[in-house]
Amino acid sequence: MNYLTLNSGTAMPSVGMGLMKLPDSPDTEALIREAISLGFRLFDTASSYKNEAELGRAIRSSGIPREEFFITSKIWNTAQRLGNTEGAFNRSLERLGLDYIDLYLIQWPVPGCYLDTWHDLEKIFFSGRARAIGVANFGIEDLTYLMSESEILPAVNQIEYHVLGGRNDLRVFCQSKGIAVQAGAPLAQGAFLDREILKTIAARHEKTVAQVGLRYLLQLGISVVPRSVRPAHLREDLDLFDFELTDEEMSTIENLREGYRCFDIPSDLTGGILL
Repeated sequence: MNYLTLNSGTAMPSVGMGLMKLPDSPDTEALIREAISLGFRLFDTASSYKNEAELGRAIRSSGIPREEFFITSKIWNTAQRLGNTEGAFNRSLERLGLDYIDLYLIQWPVPGCYLDTWHDLEKIFFSGRARAIGVANFGIEDLTYLMSESEILPAVNQIEYHVLGGRNDLRVFCQSKGIAVQAGAPLAQGAFLDREILKTIAARHEKTVAQVGLRYLLQLGISVVPRSVRPAHLREDLDLFDFELTDEEMSTIENLREGYRCFDIPSDLTGGILL
């Protein structure tokens, strides 16, 4: 496993397992246990995913020391509007059954709320209950405003970024400011897996198209948290460090970018945010 050193000094695995849309069920807990046995240590969840409890149980039953894991969770929009950051964070800790969270994110920049939420996150960070704090789905204007009014620089901006889309200017901006970029939808929900040029590149390296898509992001310095529900795919998600795409292959893949988006802005947001 490779690691990114965040601006907080925390080491974050460059590859993790995303838990979005995995149900609140024993099957999810079993899948997480399988991922742990395969070597995953970074797990990305959120209060809105409704599976923090399953993740916590899988971690505790693994027999692996807590400090070997890197756990990310997020605060949802409703708690921001209610000014209930502390309560939301404590509920996540309780569901996870942990003493601290490695990375806590603002999931969306709720207009008029996210700066106050960030100041609350700063207090949580200084308390030691979150080892790093960051944001998700923030654009350049949101980040610029946040940085101008805050004491702590976000450690991470988790955004939609993949072979077919994602804002390159936003990636460059974040990385130039020392904010790590993490791809929350690195496989574009399978939208590029049938592209012939990617199949050719994958065959050249004896890898799958999904592995080529993930490796492309890693070589851009982007952390990835793909969501996989099959053990075979989980194994593939970790098997990314024994090959390297050439400059020509990277350029070829770059030319596939067409502004494709997997996810819409949540219906409760009206700020016109588009990443």
